[in-house]
Amino acid sequence: MLEKFMNVLIGEPLANEQSAQEKYNVPFGLAIMASDAVSSVAYAAEEILLVLVPIIGAMAYSWLTWTSFMIVGLLLILTISYIQIIRAYPHGGGAYIVAKENLGSKAALIAGAALLIDYILTVAVSASASVAAITSAFSELNEHKVLIVISLIIVLTIMNLRGISESSKIFSIPTYIFIISMIFMILYGLFKYLVLHIEPHQLVIDPEVTKGMGSLSIFLIMKAFASGCSALTGLEAVSNSVPNFKEPAQKNAKIVMVLLTGLILFIFGGSSILARFYEVVPKDGGPTVIAQLAYGVFNYGPMFYVIQFSTAIILLMACNTAFTGFPMLMYVVGKDGYAPRQFTIKGKRLSFSAGIIALSFVACFLVVAFKADVHLLIPLYSVGVFLSFTLAQSGMVIHWMKSKEAGWRSRAIINGFGAFITLVTTGVIVCVKFFLGAWIIILALPIVVYVMISIHNHYDRVACRLRLNNNSLKNYDLKVKFDHIVIVPLASLNKATLTALQYAQSISPHVIAIHISTNKDALEKLKARWALLDTDIILVAKYSPYRAVVTPLIQYINQIADATTDNEKVTVILPEFETHEWWGGVLHNHTGFFLRETLLRKKKINVSTCPYHLTEDDVCELDNDN
Repeated sequence: MLEKFMNVLIGEPLANEQSAQEKYNVPFGLAIMASDAVSSVAYAAEEILLVLVPIIGAMAYSWLTWTSFMIVGLLLILTISYIQIIRAYPHGGGAYIVAKENLGSKAALIAGAALLIDYILTVAVSASASVAAITSAFSELNEHKVLIVISLIIVLTIMNLRGISESSKIFSIPTYIFIISMIFMILYGLFKYLVLHIEPHQLVIDPEVTKGMGSLSIFLIMKAFASGCSALTGLEAVSNSVPNFKEPAQKNAKIVMVLLTGLILFIFGGSSILARFYEVVPKDGGPTVIAQLAYGVFNYGPMFYVIQFSTAIILLMACNTAFTGFPMLMYVVGKDGYAPRQFTIKGKRLSFSAGIIALSFVACFLVVAFKADVHLLIPLYSVGVFLSFTLAQSGMVIHWMKSKEAGWRSRAIINGFGAFITLVTTGVIVCVKFFLGAWIIILALPIVVYVMISIHNHYDRVACRLRLNNNSLKNYDLKVKFDHIVIVPLASLNKATLTALQYAQSISPHVIAIHISTNKDALEKLKARWALLDTDIILVAKYSPYRAVVTPLIQYINQIADATTDNEKVTVILPEFETHEWWGGVLHNHTGFFLRETLLRKKKINVSTCPYHLTEDDVCELDNDN
């Protein structure tokens, strides 16, 4: 029943041979990869104005344009640099692989940790911003925003677990609706303002907000620039996910990168210019900048709601960039032994299910912790991604210097300049956002790197202890025989426990049945029923006055194991019955689970489960003595 439900929810399992079909072409790849970067316009311009407007008032709108130009310039530098990364490293991995091969494993782990944290924040920020767009149109939903955000993340998780091909088809439609509607709003808004000279509609905003009397400073400009750099998150996803593209994967990834840059350039730049002309006023908890622009251009017409809903959906789809990049990066890191091996295993739909579920869980935790407030989450954003930008560009400089291929000098200069610019930007972001929450990321980065190194060291130690050289392999004696002492814990005498006892006697003549009871009458009743059995199996029946069952049972098994010789093994056979209803696992066999998990840690003890499958043929037998 449960399996059928999961097949309906996630989809039927896919064979390994179908993996070639689970890849992006250019249109679907652009839809998936564009969602994060393009959707950043929904809050990047707003974050710039939130810094400038309260301090310098109306002057903020001219500086919005200049700040946007600086961010667009940085966008172009990063695009050229990442196209070179795609060219040099077509197997994906992005900054992690570049840093690993050119700067060493420590730098790679820093880049990987930074990107992983940024992917988690992408989901938390984008989903929260999506709901903020909805509550801008329907303010009565604002008190339920945390629950709505978590619900949306869960829906996205299920969609991504269904596989790459299916999720890309589902997510491409809203992405293109947003892109087309934003381009139309920008063009029509500029046409109305510049050609028709129609005054924009203004939402009712407190006019006192724009009467800032502070002075402009370098620090203020840096702070605005740092806030607006959230528009550049998502660029690295293309280089991380090159293997997810259909062949020729490298060429398709480059095309998507160029198209993505063009869309960011037009939509972010255009909306920033429109925000200046229409003089929108950002306000915490109030209508978003995009909502104000849509109202200014379309009033409360149908296109206003199209913009709001498409913005909400694209912000939600932006999470999907992380759902694509995070599992792929965890796969690469896991292959190197710096993450649990579970992240390298594909699920039933050929997606990296463990990475998808882990991303969803941590993102939901952040949403609850920060109450789905975009302005609280934004300061945590961008630090990680710009640190990875810097490491990637620095690694590429070394790569070109090593390769000495044709044109390597010009390529090294491009990446070197990119490394310098992104390093400066990283420093700016850290400085201006440190006390706003960036310190959390700076603290988290070394912790994540330490955990990665610890995992790698653990795998190395285990592998070293398990490894056999050829000489040891030749001399290994597989004919060693052990004397088995078989122990069968009994809760009662029934078909499941008797089947386990039959199985135990087929393994060894030395079988011990153990029963621990918290009720003296029940203990005597079991002894009386045991006497009806024609068996020479030893029964150890003990009364537990302090109502503990598992602990005295484990203690007795440990005593037997401690008394065994080198040629003896203790095998514990746990009777279990399977009801085949989907809720059976919830209602039964919990004691066996705890026993198994505890005993497996003990040397010289083997644990085996003997299942009894209940069927319709099992007749209910009752008598007066039972």
